[in-house]
Amino acid sequence: MNAPAAIDITGSGQLIDTRLTVPGMRCAGCIAKIERGLNDVDGVAATRVNFSAKRVAVRHDPRITEDDLVECLRQLGFEAQALAINPLAKDDQETRTLLRALAVAGFGMMNIMLLSVSVWSGAGGVTRELFHWLSALIAIPVVAYSGRPFFSSAAMALRYRRTNMDVPISIGVILATGLSMHETLTGGEHAYFDSAVMLLFFLLAGRALDATMRNRTRAGIGALLGRMGRSASVVQPDGSVDRVEADELKPDMLMLVAAGEALAADGTVEDGNGSIDNSMLTGESAPEAVCTGAIVHAGAINLLDPIRVRITATGSDTAIAEIARLMDEAGQSRSRYVRIADRASRLYAPAVHSLAFLAFVGWMIAGAGWHQSLVIAIAVLIITCPCAMGLAVPAAQVVASGALIRKGLLVKDGSALERLAEVDAVVFDKTGTLTLGELRADVAMLDSEQQSIALALAQSSRHPMSVGLAKTLAERGVSPAEVTNIVEAAGQGVSGCFAGQSVALQRPRQTSGTTTVDLRIDGLVTSIAFADRMRPDAGEAVGRLHSLGLEATILSGDADQTVRTAASELGMRGRGGVDPAGKLFALDAMKAKGCRPLMVGDGLNDGPALAAAHASIAPGTASDASQQAADAVFIGERLMPVALAVQVARRTMAIVRQNFGFAIGYNILAVPLALTGLVTPLVAAIAMSLSSLVVVGNSLRLARAAEGVA
Repeated sequence: MNAPAAIDITGSGQLIDTRLTVPGMRCAGCIAKIERGLNDVDGVAATRVNFSAKRVAVRHDPRITEDDLVECLRQLGFEAQALAINPLAKDDQETRTLLRALAVAGFGMMNIMLLSVSVWSGAGGVTRELFHWLSALIAIPVVAYSGRPFFSSAAMALRYRRTNMDVPISIGVILATGLSMHETLTGGEHAYFDSAVMLLFFLLAGRALDATMRNRTRAGIGALLGRMGRSASVVQPDGSVDRVEADELKPDMLMLVAAGEALAADGTVEDGNGSIDNSMLTGESAPEAVCTGAIVHAGAINLLDPIRVRITATGSDTAIAEIARLMDEAGQSRSRYVRIADRASRLYAPAVHSLAFLAFVGWMIAGAGWHQSLVIAIAVLIITCPCAMGLAVPAAQVVASGALIRKGLLVKDGSALERLAEVDAVVFDKTGTLTLGELRADVAMLDSEQQSIALALAQSSRHPMSVGLAKTLAERGVSPAEVTNIVEAAGQGVSGCFAGQSVALQRPRQTSGTTTVDLRIDGLVTSIAFADRMRPDAGEAVGRLHSLGLEATILSGDADQTVRTAASELGMRGRGGVDPAGKLFALDAMKAKGCRPLMVGDGLNDGPALAAAHASIAPGTASDASQQAADAVFIGERLMPVALAVQVARRTMAIVRQNFGFAIGYNILAVPLALTGLVTPLVAAIAMSLSSLVVVGNSLRLARAAEGVA
């Protein structure tokens, strides 16, 4: 850390973010070590470790370079490298390495166990020595190859005079192999090649399973990202069309999107009416009608006629790339359970080494001899490895986060699951949260000619009500009329000429709590009513929250009567006319009474309330500020992911407590047995490995629990 720490930071006031991949992270103790080490560097403002993705995000002064951070991590005992900018970059090299090592260890273990059965059955003399030599010929190359993930990690830690979980594992495997080789050379009765190889096999199985779970967590979004268009037809200023690769697209370019083609960037429809398949982003299978002015996203598929799209965002700035980042940054956080695992993991290395050394010295004093004393010390070293403790929290959080992603909810922070499990009330914003935030027009009172005129006028305005009217009419298959001399006057509406008549869409007005727009054709005026559509499963989701014991309330800035009507339809309380300060005051009052509220909102004005609530969720259509303030983001039109988040979070915390209970109980039972010499290295290897697999297997039940919920 000397190089980074030596930088003279005067404080430029501007911070930058650097993201690194750190494949050597193994447990909660690694998380604590990395965060403490990096935060001690002058100029580092914040460090966030994502255990599930094995990545580190550092916010720091720009005078600290990426190389400085890599060197700092190297001195902490962790190899690191820059993270690819492309969110599609695959992170499965470690998984392939682990699987190869696992296959080799499995092959060696099976063959050595076959030879060991004969020795256990009483084979003696030359036969026993032959089987020991055959076991040695298999075990030594297997240990050398399959043990590399542990040996390299331990060597890196020891090189910088530090320890990690792999140090006692490596010592145990090497001692067991070395003692077995000594027994083979001297014609001894017992060899422990089976113990060393079996230990590696089960440890590799646990790590390969953990790596696979982490890959699956990102697989859903990776598949969606793979559907993004790889290139686009760009209309040049002279009218010609060139094919341009996706990574070369720039904002303000004009894309020509053919029927059946996937969009390669976000943009606004500049010309054309059609229908798109937006299921990759919203989760809705029904095609979505689009017209001039509609916002479309990368990955959507144009189903009908060609459309021209003016690019607004490309590459990592697209909506789907942002969702990928939210998922990718959903990592291990400083929750209460993680802090417990931190403290346990921080103490384990000196405790394990001390116990093993005391066991060796104690048995030597008792007259057991160096051979038996060393065997007992090896058993203690192996059996006390706290792999189960280190996996207790992250295994459950990784599985739960992956299950929720498949259900349409992205958890940004591991500790959010803990807070979501504790909530006892829900506060909803209305517009854009309980509703879809889209003003839809009731055009039933308009005849076909009026609808065509209204569409022509609405397409020429970017007013939200004009957009809503145009979308409603486009979905009904209406074609725009030939309206000329269209003019939009700020605050007045849109006017033009049709067949010698003056036509206009006039400014919105409130009528008995309903927003209307008047369509005027010469002297004839027809009112068009607008309403914000409720999310299709809002009632079902609120009912699920009630069944979980959560009281639901609406706090909205909309008109009080409108809010109370919506609340009554959904079976909960509601209050309108509440400004951002009022929402904040209401949440503070709830917390003062001991309540732990969950805030669900989307607008910029909901940002303070989202940050102040015990836990918070925002829809994928929310403002950037709201998404940043929220603990989780749900995508699509359905509201059920909010209720599912609470349900899965409660189940996750129950699983975490079970994992901790098992890990603690295992050590309470296993350590005394090892110290008293009742456990051989082989039994120790099996017991320790099975403890890790039990924790991982118990965590995997979360996936089934989430899949069983609609």
